[in-house]
Amino acid sequence: MSDSHKAALAEGRDQGRAVRRYLETLEAHKPKRGRKRTPESVQKRLTAINQQLDDADALTRLHLVQERMNLEAELASADNTVDVQGVEEEFVVAAGPYGARKGITYAAWRHLGVGPAVLRRAGIKRSGES
Repeated sequence: MSDSHKAALAEGRDQGRAVRRYLETLEAHKPKRGRKRTPESVQKRLTAINQQLDDADALTRLHLVQERMNLEAELASADNTVDVQGVEEEFVVAAGPYGARKGITYAAWRHLGVGPAVLRRAGIKRSGES
């Protein structure tokens, strides 16, 4: 295998990695329905759960423990902020060549939630645009 072939394979892997990270970031930061919870409201609910645990029957205690675990995980994930801008910039550089090589259309990118402005910056156009 020639050095240029190895370099092309490495470039393809890097592009695929950038595209995957961006799509996973979009998925993870998709707006959820309902009112957004603040860290303060989550902490308040955790305090209430801890108070209820003492007097709860076994089945209720099971549900309260699970809710507490879910809320603690939610607080922990809120602390793990991702550099969305950096991931987006990597995507913008990689998406055009990656999409052209793999035959990914504008509509497919949009279907997965990639915004039109991001696609424009990546040089990906709708069918029929020049």
